[in-house]
Amino acid sequence: MKKLLMPTLALGFTAAFFSVAVAQTRAPAPSASPPQPGTITPAPASPLDGQWRGTSDGGSCNAPLDYLLTIEAGIVDGSAYDTTARGPVPNPKKSAPPPPGPGLWQIHGLARATGTFKLISVASVKGTDQRRAQLSARSEGGVLVVSETSGCRRTARLVKG
Repeated sequence: MKKLLMPTLALGFTAAFFSVAVAQTRAPAPSASPPQPGTITPAPASPLDGQWRGTSDGGSCNAPLDYLLTIEAGIVDGSAYDTTARGPVPNPKKSAPPPPGPGLWQIHGLARATGTFKLISVASVKGTDQRRAQLSARSEGGVLVVSETSGCRRTARLVKG
């Protein structure tokens, strides 16, 4: 029995040694070097990147908005300002005037180069009178068309620059 066991163990150790040696002679896997600290990877550019300006029609409210949108890497950030919005005028003979309508709207969203994309508009107002609106935007040639989907239903044609 010892005569058969010793050669079998020797053969087993030899096979294990050669399999480890062969595995170690393989080329090492390429190492993915991590980015160096402090390096900034730029976001992918969007064809709509840049500043967009324009004025909407008055819509059913007869109150045009001046738009200024900035698009960077597809992220939309901007505002719309109602130039006709005025504060309440005191009238001592009657009850207190109603609060003014929102004059400044903050606009946010994600732009798409093709097709229609949604934007969210939030009114800058005091108190609990929270107002939100959804906008629809699309690119038509060199113009960005922004439309209100509810409320006054204003439409603006914004140009880059």
